Amino acid sequence: MRTCIALLSLSVVVSAAELKVATLHPLLADLAGQVGGARVEVVELVEKNADPHHFEPTPQQIRAAGDIDLCLASGMGLESYLPELRSLLPASATLVELGDSIPAIEGACNDPDHHHGGHDHGLDPHWWHSVDAFRRAATLTADAFGKADPSGAKFYQNNALAYRANLDALERWTKRQLAKVPRERRILPTAHAAFAYFCRDYGFAAVPVQGINREQMPDAQTLADLIAKLKQDKVPAIFPEKRSNPKILEALTADTGIRLAPPLIADGTTTDSYEEMVRHNVTTIVEALSQ
Repeated sequence: MRTCIALLSLSVVVSAAELKVATLHPLLADLAGQVGGARVEVVELVEKNADPHHFEPTPQQIRAAGDIDLCLASGMGLESYLPELRSLLPASATLVELGDSIPAIEGACNDPDHHHGGHDHGLDPHWWHSVDAFRRAATLTADAFGKADPSGAKFYQNNALAYRANLDALERWTKRQLAKVPRERRILPTAHAAFAYFCRDYGFAAVPVQGINREQMPDAQTLADLIAKLKQDKVPAIFPEKRSNPKILEALTADTGIRLAPPLIADGTTTDSYEEMVRHNVTTIVEALSQ
């Protein structure tokens, strides 16, 4: 049994943690906390505002994390450094790739009229933009925690059920809000291909300017075709992303007359919780496309 000591309102609070869980994404840290509660100590290897596409673990970071029992990864190829990380983790630690058990979307875009150019057509790792996928991840996390800590299995299952109920309510709210966007306006142009799961779930056409990551830039012909398509479809707004350079999108809006909407949260690293991210993105999309 581990003892975690935290200062709260100038008093010392002692709580027992049966598992030490490292996470490779801030949203997974939120998930681990929701499911693990007081039985789990969460160590964020990839912290808020970091880039999950380019994190590189160091032996010093792993040593500082201490005796890890589990490590939660997004999977689906997001963490290209996992082979290196496995060699750094304690031999007793279990690496869990949650995305490996979640139905994946292949390719960078689900709009059949969009020209992909040099985009990567592997698995799209941004599964957290599907509330249903995150709900599945809650169950998978409870299962992983229960295997590592059998005496707490029921505790984790109950926490996962409670969190899934919260996600059910979040999904109902999302559907009510998105119903305000007319079907003909459900086109979502974004900086990079991070919203295919969202678009699949709610009937939008995803039109990313870049590929799966921000380094995949379109060539001149692809960009010209994209501008022509946006004009043809009379798209009212294009969406930049927090922490992403908006210059290429600013050029698109200048050429098309489309307004630049407030930024979306794409990689989930600039938010304090999963629910906060979903509510921000849905509110931003509805306000930009329903007018």
